[in-house]
Amino acid sequence: MYKNSIRLLFVISLIPNIFEAKLIPNYIMKIGILKERKNPPDRRVVLSPKKCAELLKTYPQMEIKVESSETRFFTDDDYKNEGIKVFEDMTDCDVLLGVKEVPIENLIPNKKYFFFSHTIKKQKYNRELLRAILAKNIELHDHETVVDKNNTRLVAFGIYAGFVGAYNAFRTFGLKFNLFNLPKAEALHDKKMLVEELKKLKLSAIKVVLTGKGRVGNGAKEMLDGMEMREVSVDEFLTKTFEEAVFVQIDVLDYNKRKDGIVKDENDFFKNPQEYKSDFMRFAKVADVYITGHFYGVGAPYIFTKEDAKSPDFNIKVVADISCDVDGPVASTIRSSTIADPIYGYNPKTEQEVNFMDKDAIAVMAVDNLPCELPKDASEGFGENFAKHVIPAFFNNDKDGVLQRAKMTENGKLTERFSYLQDFVDGK
Repeated sequence: MYKNSIRLLFVISLIPNIFEAKLIPNYIMKIGILKERKNPPDRRVVLSPKKCAELLKTYPQMEIKVESSETRFFTDDDYKNEGIKVFEDMTDCDVLLGVKEVPIENLIPNKKYFFFSHTIKKQKYNRELLRAILAKNIELHDHETVVDKNNTRLVAFGIYAGFVGAYNAFRTFGLKFNLFNLPKAEALHDKKMLVEELKKLKLSAIKVVLTGKGRVGNGAKEMLDGMEMREVSVDEFLTKTFEEAVFVQIDVLDYNKRKDGIVKDENDFFKNPQEYKSDFMRFAKVADVYITGHFYGVGAPYIFTKEDAKSPDFNIKVVADISCDVDGPVASTIRSSTIADPIYGYNPKTEQEVNFMDKDAIAVMAVDNLPCELPKDASEGFGENFAKHVIPAFFNNDKDGVLQRAKMTENGKLTERFSYLQDFVDGK
């Protein structure tokens, strides 16, 4: 009798908490994983089937719905096999997760969305998308704006762009000089298979320069390390000859210098980019292949210009532009290319696009959605970070401010953090 009384008291003591939880709006939060509709098709997804199943065990107050898709790497059956339900209609979801831009006609009003909107740099081609988001009273969180208190990005595909970009650099080199024909990255299952293909190559004593030490640059370096290419110092790269292929990874102060000649740290470069000029030509004179993994900020000097590329000292014959800023810091990138047709030629003398096999052409690989070529690895890696940094904020009252910082729009208006986009929205 005494034990039964204790058990009864224990159950009664739980009732208020359960009752209070049910009164919380959206206590059973419905999260929808969207079908990607942008063309060309994107096979990535924010959360893999296994990650969904893990999250449901961790957060019983969450429901996950998956929109049916014929193009996603993970099939509908892959999700069903993990106990995740697949639907055609997502209108009853609270939060909708996508990778690329959601077409305007498919936006559901009054919802919370996460996707890459490609608007935070005032990209003109997506002005109407941002206007529609505001008009439809959508609360947009752009994946690019998911940052910590130090403005460091928490979710990104950059490392996978680095993997594929470095692989494609050598594929381009082989095709340009009729040396070898690597299979396309999209034909291979994962990063490990890409590395195995690269390790088969017998390269001559070429020099490869890699800019950037962030996610993209370090992803590219992983591939170079994986294929066991020798890394050398800046001084060695610039002054020595080798009997084997070598590479150097350089950061902003290696390829930029202050106009006044004063040597300062990289923080000065990021604060005062207008005070710097490019010093990349010293690398361009001796490099054969250039892999870009840098971040280009407003006001920073161009890495190499059209005039630089005209110089008889400019030796680079292959540019794998992972960053892919068209008409920007890498002069040979005059347009983005596609996974289907990834390489074009740039003639420095005429500044025109030509066949990349032409002897005077720089072969340019400038695919702007490289992670799509590794959809499995990219989706699993991205989902790992999304589950770690974003999902908890839905249930802990956003105690670290992740959602608040990422929120671009609310109640039909830009949030204060993104108010700088108002003139862009207004068409000014």
